[in-house]
Amino acid sequence: MKAVCICFEVHLPLPTRWYWPLEGYTIPEMDTYFDVKRSLNNYSKLKSNLQVINDAIDDSIERGGKYTFDISGIFIEQCKWAPETMDSFRLLAEKGAHFAASPYYHSTCSLFPDLQEFKEQVQMHMRTIEHEFGVKPLTFVNSELLLEQRSMEIIKEMGFKCVISEGSQNLLNGLHPAHVYYNTVPTMLRHINLSEDIEKLFSDKKWPGYPLIADKFATWISNMNGDVTTLYIKYDALNSHLENGEKIITFLRKLPECLDAHGIEMLYPEEAVERFKKEEMPSLSSKKTARYGMHNLIGNHAQHLYMHELVNIGKQIQNIKPENKDKMQALYRYLQQSEIFLEMKNDAYYGHGYEKAVNNFSIMSDIKRALLEEVQ
Repeated sequence: MKAVCICFEVHLPLPTRWYWPLEGYTIPEMDTYFDVKRSLNNYSKLKSNLQVINDAIDDSIERGGKYTFDISGIFIEQCKWAPETMDSFRLLAEKGAHFAASPYYHSTCSLFPDLQEFKEQVQMHMRTIEHEFGVKPLTFVNSELLLEQRSMEIIKEMGFKCVISEGSQNLLNGLHPAHVYYNTVPTMLRHINLSEDIEKLFSDKKWPGYPLIADKFATWISNMNGDVTTLYIKYDALNSHLENGEKIITFLRKLPECLDAHGIEMLYPEEAVERFKKEEMPSLSSKKTARYGMHNLIGNHAQHLYMHELVNIGKQIQNIKPENKDKMQALYRYLQQSEIFLEMKNDAYYGHGYEKAVNNFSIMSDIKRALLEEVQ
């Protein structure tokens, strides 16, 4: 029997401010470098429809649906602005939804030479998930679906049963993503096309697949090769679709029954890795990948230099006064967000990569100045 695993990424980044230090400088605070007001505005836009979406997922679970949520630590912090949001996710946990773990700050720290920072952030996220939802994460999803083989032993030691990563062509090399793959921790790869049919194309009336109804989607999966199709979808995309009508709600509610009618079972990732034979994929041990490719994160000089500066700042933080370490470390970790790297691309989607890079290095310079003052 074929299966499908569906994981939702619930995350909104904390955007940086346009920053240029004034003469005399200021004390480093969250509002110094990060646009908290804009973050609140982004959260408010998503929050308005979250209850409707979560109610649809609740109904889908009642009909046999199984879903895993990858909720970032940053998003959990943002929920303080509307505690009822967390309550709705706790209700989904009570109904059977599972929760994955990842680096707390949606960070790129798995690319650091020393993986201690990565380990600490994953542990921090695991503790937060257990505290908020009463469940222990068994699935690991790295930020931007990063696959970095050096981190696999740490992930295994933490007790994770499986990893979800990007089904990129440099890994697949002509193979099909719809399998469980043998690795230090069994690995499942996102089916990019099917995930983006829901995430990006669902509301596009010019798309040949429009309108996408649950039965049509189930038919596509039933006609594919492989054991288990892994879908990884950004939750805020569902919100965008909801603003274009109720079709996404109907889709979510009917999906379990339509999949079942086509002989497709919905499974949690940790169930899938127990159910299916693990296939070989040599490239998993020799190549890196991330959502849409590693070049998106560290493909230009500015991104490489920013990564280098982060590593150096991490070393400096270890030497500052203990009473100020927690605050400076939190600021440092927010500066590791994957979105900061992505914004330094200079393509048609993001744009202004050069200006973003100048701004990020302005922030970085002021952080380094503050750290030097702390150790003197």
